[in-house]
Parts: sequence; C-alpha cells; structure tokens
Amino acid sequence: MQAHSRNFVGHRALGSSLFALPETLAFSKSCTVGRSCNLAIKVHTVERKSGAMAASFHAESSRDDAGSRKGNGVAMVWLRNDLRVLDNEALLKAWQSSHAVLPLYCVDPRTYEKTHTFGFPKTGELRAQFIMESVADLRKNLQQRGLDLIVRRGKPEDVVPSIAKAIGAHTVFAHKETCSEETAVERGVQQGLHKLGEAQQKRVVLQFVWGGTLYHWDDLPFTPAELPDIYTQFRKGVEFSSKVRPALKMPTQMGPLPENVADKIGAPGDVPIVSELGLKYREQSPLGVLHFEGGETAALARLQDYFWQKDRLRVYKETRNGMLGADYSTKFSPWLAHGCITPRTIHDEVKRYEQERVANDSTYWVLFELIWRDYFRFISVKYGNTIFHVGGPRSVVGKLWSQNKERFEAWQEGQTGYPLIDANMKELAATGFMSNRGRQIVCSFLVRDLGLDWRMGAEWFETCLLDYDPCSNYGNWTYGAGVGNDPREDRYFSIPKQASTYDPEGKYVAHWIPSLSSLSARQRNSPPDGAYLRPIVPLKFGMSSVSNPNKTRSRNDRKGGRGSSSSGQSSSRGRGTAAKF
Repeated sequence: MQAHSRNFVGHRALGSSLFALPETLAFSKSCTVGRSCNLAIKVHTVERKSGAMAASFHAESSRDDAGSRKGNGVAMVWLRNDLRVLDNEALLKAWQSSHAVLPLYCVDPRTYEKTHTFGFPKTGELRAQFIMESVADLRKNLQQRGLDLIVRRGKPEDVVPSIAKAIGAHTVFAHKETCSEETAVERGVQQGLHKLGEAQQKRVVLQFVWGGTLYHWDDLPFTPAELPDIYTQFRKGVEFSSKVRPALKMPTQMGPLPENVADKIGAPGDVPIVSELGLKYREQSPLGVLHFEGGETAALARLQDYFWQKDRLRVYKETRNGMLGADYSTKFSPWLAHGCITPRTIHDEVKRYEQERVANDSTYWVLFELIWRDYFRFISVKYGNTIFHVGGPRSVVGKLWSQNKERFEAWQEGQTGYPLIDANMKELAATGFMSNRGRQIVCSFLVRDLGLDWRMGAEWFETCLLDYDPCSNYGNWTYGAGVGNDPREDRYFSIPKQASTYDPEGKYVAHWIPSLSSLSARQRNSPPDGAYLRPIVPLKFGMSSVSNPNKTRSRNDRKGGRGSSSSGQSSSRGRGTAAKF
C-alpha cells in the first residue's frame, strides 16, 4: 500500500474553513459500516451503582430546550470515534438542523484487517470487544433520548450515501479526523454524497465538526504551520492564549427518528459479536488493574468513582507512575480513545472538583496530560504521514533499525529475560492496558537495547491497546524512538533504575510472573542464575544488579529466526501507543 502524500496547507482554519484542511490528512483508525449482524453482542452488566452515577451525570449535562430546534427535514449523524451522547457536537448539530435525526455507526471491515508494515492484526480481540460494548451502550443511551442507532457492516463510502438516499437526508454530520486512512474514507463518503446529489438534483451535505480535543482547533494561538515542535512551548501557548470551551449540554429528548424508517432501511441492525469480526472472543485477564467496560456509561462511572467517590484526584500526580492497582492513575484513556467521554467533560469535572474540594498540582496534572494528547493530535495535522515514517516528523536519516524476528518475538511475548519488561508485555497482551511508566520502559528497551525498528513496537501496540489511537500512539513512539518532537534524541530508561524506583519490592513483576514470587523482594527484578530466563541481550548501559548481564541466550533458549535490518525513510503507515506514554 502506498502512503498518501501529506502536503500541509499553512493556514489557520476558522469556522467552516477548518474542514478545508488538507485532504491527505490521515487517520489510521477507521470505524466503518458493514452488513447488519444477526447476533447480539455479549455486554458485561454495568453495576447498578455505576449506571446510577452515569444517569445522574446525563441529567446534569442535559437541557430541556426542544423549543430551540428550528430545522426541517432529516439529518444523519455518522458516528466513528465519538461513541457518546454528551458533549457530541455532531449529534447536537444534526438535531438542531432537522425535524428528525438518524444516527449511524458503520463496522468497517478494514478496521479488522492487518497492519501495514508487519502484518499484525489491526484490531485485537480485546479492543474489538471494547468497541462493540461502546456501540451497544451508545444505542442504549440514544434510545433513552428518543432515538436509536443504525448499525451496518461495510465501507462508509457505500453505506452512508445509501442510507442518506433512502431516508432523504439533507445533511450528514460527523466529527473530523486528521490521519490519512480516515480522511480517505471521508473523501469517499463526500464523493458518494455528491453523486447522490447530482442524481436526485438535490444537494446532500457532509458537514464536519471538530471534537475530541481539550482545546478547539479554532481557538489555537498559532496556525498548523506555526505549531511548536516542543510540547512545553505548545502547552504554554494554549494555556496563556486559549480557553477550554465548556462541554456541550444535550437535549433531554432528541427524537423523532425519520418516519417509516424501518420500511426505508430495514431493522436497526445488531451490534456484531467479536467472532463475527473474524476474531476469537476472550476476556480481559482478572489480573488486570481494572476491568475496562466499553461505553459512555462506564466512562462516566469511572470519572465519578475516581474523582468523587474515592477522591483520588487530589493525589494523582504522586501516584500516576504506579503499575499495580486500579487507582494509581485515572485510566480514562480507553474511553477517550473511542470518544466515550471527551477531554472537555473531564476538564469541567476537574474545575468543579477544584472549587468544591481542592486545587493542587494533581488536579492540574490531569489537564497537563490531556494537553499532551491534544499536542499529538495537532502534530498529526502539521506533519501528516511522517509520523508513521521510520524517520519520524524530523525525517531522521542514517539510523540503522533492525527487524530481527527472534528479538522482537521475545519482546512481544514477554520472554526477554528482564522481568520488568516481560511483566509489562504480559499485562499488555492479557488486558489491553499498560501503565504510562511501563510504556516508556518497554519502548526504550525495544529501541535502545534491542535496536529494533520502533514501528514494530508501534504496530504491536496498535493490535493490543484498548486505548489505541494513531495520533497519540505514533506520537509517543516517535518521541520515544528519538525521531519525534523531543530535543533529547537518545532518551534512555535504565531497567535497574526503573525497577528500583517503581517496583522496589518486585510486587509488580511477581504479579505477572508468578514464578518470581518465591524469590526475595530484592531478587525479583534481578533474579539469580537459573531462577529466570537469561537476558536475550546485555543492556546498552549495563545492569550491575543482574547476574552475568553479558551472557545472552543461544538460539536454543527460545524459538525464533534471524531477522533483517532496515535504514532510511519508509513511506509506510503504522499505528501504536496510547494517549501520553
């Protein structure tokens, strides 16, 4: 597959001009349509307490202002990575501009194919389950407001124009994406609606809105071309010159659906189960830090639980680098990645918390991390597909990147001989989640110690992560690999230092590698000879706390073959990581 060129247009988008962003802007995470499914998804039951908290939040974030609805006709809302009702501008605009609204979600088969360069599953079983849970929850929440969700399997380029024609829609509303795969789909939908308009001599508009970031695109104090290449400069710029818009309040009732909609398009369509997507269903491991339930209801319940019930927000900065337990960090990232909750909703709750309880470094630090997430999104606009190139946004050349299969598989499977690396990789595979600290450590090890092509790690993260989104993932991996927006090109995380600081008693590694439990706390991260796998490579800067650090395993110690190395600039696309490492 040839990557789309990324010719940046250097102007600030204002109002509708926002969506004159370069058509080549690519997003590598597609949520598309397919044929309707005849099996219902298995959805975990959300606790009554959580459901009640979410219902309360919906009530507080809604308004009874049906009189403000001035539109006529039928509008559609094409939902992708915005699987929520609250603070959903595309849904609100569709409601305001029409007499009837039809929400549509497309299950795009391309989302469940292979990654571009290394051929891993594009979406793993755990994230697929999370997404389908989110779709099912969205349908439930729309039904409570007098609507329903149409679910179709197929390419949006085919499904959206077909549905629009059948119901006579005058406008299709959607949130704008920024990466090439997603924007290519947008162009296809646009072309399909244009042809439909010509055929019926009645224009059908595809109208995009900006969403999913803390700061709105139109409120940035710089043009995309002027976007700072260093995060701190970006953060100071927006904090000084921009304001976060409040989360939108939604009407309590948003119906009706179009008249006789079932006669025109058939049944709403069942949400697919994972096996219908070509994947094998499996549960998140009970050893995980938290059971991540997809959907807006679970997202709002987590927000209420972490901020208000457990009062963990006040100590977030002190605990955020933990690796064990549900509450060392917010764990909002899976829901943010799929648009089950917005940064603005979190921001508004932080500000309410600061007024009602305490404002401190921890409350600020949650917003600090959300700004990192914004930064990677806006960087994808400035640099386009270069965030997926081996040389990254800075077009670094001359680095030799190995693609050694044996080393990569050891990393991938948690068989490197370094307990801290192995435990993190086992957690990722078993749960779809890894701590921020863990992500930095395993990235550094893959790039600095194993010398592997960073895109191998990025694509494997794309497969596994519940909270995968291309901008944050690739932004983080380029950052960690020294080819992104970081003045410290050779950032290195020492495993002995990280272990002694963040897992001093070896509780984390013993949790994921039970065989280490029999060792003393001091030995768990540096097992004696014979107590654990031999390290597959010596560390770049040594590891005095590990016996025989230069003694690497032979080919007989594990399965695998020899790989190849690559250098130079690649035009491939990739995926990987989550909101800030």
